[in-house]
Amino acid sequence: MTNSKNTNIVNIYFDRQMSFEASNIKPLNGITGLYFIFTSNIQVQYPFGKSRLLYIGMSEKKTNSIGSRLLGHFEGKSKNAGLVSYRKVDPLWFTYINIEMLKNIWQFRVEDLESYFILNFVEHFGVYPICNNKTGFEILKNTLTTEFKIDWNYFK
Repeated sequence: MTNSKNTNIVNIYFDRQMSFEASNIKPLNGITGLYFIFTSNIQVQYPFGKSRLLYIGMSEKKTNSIGSRLLGHFEGKSKNAGLVSYRKVDPLWFTYINIEMLKNIWQFRVEDLESYFILNFVEHFGVYPICNNKTGFEILKNTLTTEFKIDWNYFK
């Protein structure tokens, strides 16, 4: 993920945070892209710094949209014990990136975008977000023409 002369650098800023509640999740049915779940107050101590970010997820199909994926986490159906446990002790929030917003600059799959964001988080914080349990090495096989400067400070 090095920068070359043929690479566009795009700044990523996150939209407003929404409370992790069914009423905020349901309007996202049919939207694909990435979503980010984070705490209200708890700062997770990662090796290179603190962040409220717990999880980076994705939806690649409208039938399994950001809305349905978030609802699965909200209802505990995703079986992510970490998210369920954090939610018991601190209100959770989420934000998302609609893949449609990036279609002109990202020619790979949503899965690859998720990998990019996870690996970028690892670069900045030293490990995967605490509630993620998969790696993002597939993206390294691609020749990237876009480099994202991600505003991880949003989650501080």
